[in-house]
Amino acid sequence: MDLASAKAVADRLRADAADRDRANRRPVEEVELLRGAGLLVIPPDDHVTTHAVTRIVAAADPSIGHLLGYHYLHLWRAGLFGNPEAAARMRRRTAEQGLFWAGVSSPPNPADAGLSMTTVDGGFLVNGRRTFVTGAAVADRLVASAPDGSGEIRTFLVDARAPGIGHPDDWDNIGQRLSASGSIVFDDVLIDAADILGSPPSGDVRISLTSLAFQAILAQICVAIAEGALAEAADYTRRRARPWLLSGAAAAAEDPYVLAGYGELVAGVRAAGLLADHGTAALQDAADRGAELTAEQRGAAAATISAAKIVATRTANETTAGIFEFLGARATAGSFGFDRFWRNARTLTLHDPVVYKARELGAHYLTGEPPEPTAYS
Repeated sequence: MDLASAKAVADRLRADAADRDRANRRPVEEVELLRGAGLLVIPPDDHVTTHAVTRIVAAADPSIGHLLGYHYLHLWRAGLFGNPEAAARMRRRTAEQGLFWAGVSSPPNPADAGLSMTTVDGGFLVNGRRTFVTGAAVADRLVASAPDGSGEIRTFLVDARAPGIGHPDDWDNIGQRLSASGSIVFDDVLIDAADILGSPPSGDVRISLTSLAFQAILAQICVAIAEGALAEAADYTRRRARPWLLSGAAAAAEDPYVLAGYGELVAGVRAAGLLADHGTAALQDAADRGAELTAEQRGAAAATISAAKIVATRTANETTAGIFEFLGARATAGSFGFDRFWRNARTLTLHDPVVYKARELGAHYLTGEPPEPTAYS
């Protein structure tokens, strides 16, 4: 049922994806579509299902798939901290109200000040500005983090429309235009002590799965972009493309070079999809081990997910550029919007340098060194 609902949502998104990309509006209606279809309340611990749903939606509109995939991960990761009551309350209200969640992370780059919090009676005050806050401008609730006066990073829950929170309309990048990935401002935002998720149990490595989960979902979205580009290009080739005069073919879809070109792209995309699913399975297995998860097992999962991210990145960029070889000059008209696939892929694949994934994977293969747990690995 979840996959059927995802396919129905994808069909609706695909119908006007190019027009909505050009309009570049905040995806308020799209979030309502996800809510109405029941996709926001899928259990977040089931990574296999949430990743499959995300990929189906992202193939039609990568921005909306991006929002949905992150929503599931924010719900899931809240349960890894030391306040099970807050995490349970978060899930219960989401199930009851169909809440959409986004996140505001503490920046890994020390040059980006991000947010800060100070202690007051009954809780904390949060101040500052954070960039690249995917989905926050259209979210109902946020999972956010900031250092307190002692430098400890505290993660907390907050209403996305709480007094003092501002959402500047400053997202104007070339791709993922409907992902609402602009900035957010906190001006003396009061956080109740009961909404602090706390710290994970001592010695529990599960919290380090968070970065792997985000990498795994990004790999799935990259594959989805390639799948979506390939499907829409093939439809154009069947119905609109003209055969080259030297081909001797009656239709573009009979040109042997076009057939071989599509064959190469299809093989690459299918291989990337299988590897992305393998990465998701590795994440699921690691998460299912619970508190028994070891550093070695976590490292093996990280290597698998890095492999998926490397191949998905290359496949998304190559496929979204390569389809033009088989479409022809007429397909570059703005009305078709084929460029959006490349723009989305190019934007998303710059989320973090994939060369560091290659280094991690090479080190793991040659020396057995596990990827170091960081915000990106």
